[in-house]
Amino acid sequence: MKKLIMVAWLLTCISLPSACARETPQGDTLPNVLIIGDSISLGYTPHVTEMLKKVAVVKHHKGNAQHTGTGLKLLDQWIGDTTWDVIHFNWGLWDLCYRHPDSKVQGNRDKVNGTVTTSLAQYEKNLDQLVTRLKKTHAKLIWAHTTVVPEHEAGRFVGDDKKYNDVAAKIMKKHGIPIDDLYTLTKRFPPTLFTAPGNVHYTKEGYQAIAKQVAGVMQATLEGRQTDSSDKE
Repeated sequence: MKKLIMVAWLLTCISLPSACARETPQGDTLPNVLIIGDSISLGYTPHVTEMLKKVAVVKHHKGNAQHTGTGLKLLDQWIGDTTWDVIHFNWGLWDLCYRHPDSKVQGNRDKVNGTVTTSLAQYEKNLDQLVTRLKKTHAKLIWAHTTVVPEHEAGRFVGDDKKYNDVAAKIMKKHGIPIDDLYTLTKRFPPTLFTAPGNVHYTKEGYQAIAKQVAGVMQATLEGRQTDSSDKE
């Protein structure tokens, strides 16, 4: 019965947000969701927060997650003392980016003379360590595949996005973590959803489209977690 009430309430929140309060029908506090990622995640997080405002408390860690090396240094700080129910995480665009200190392009990007930030082999190793740490939170984990690298990007090669996603998929399969495939989603985006030709960032409409998928995956995950908890009672 408790499971049926929760599912009905969640469906009501989607169709009639104004009918839901900040607490569940049982008076419980809303679940906590953490989004870890780079500037792409910073772009869609506000929209996800709005979409799920009656369902969960959605937070993004302070700052930009950058590459997996940054994650290894700061992950404990980002997790903090909060008990997270769901963690949606991603690295990749920074890892596969080539940079050169003399480049005048924003972010010192230079795929001709630069050096890749994180090799595929190191990316695999770093991700494995990051996932191992995240699993200790006992949160439901969701990996987000790296979004597409468009043609003419100054510091990134088209096709490297798939290579790094393939490595990530290997790690997620090893640890039994589901994937939110933002790569396939954004690969289908028309040019009008990108801020400019050769730019990995999106317009408001683009971020809203990404957020819709992210929110949907989180919604399903939260419902699954509630079911798991109810079955144990």
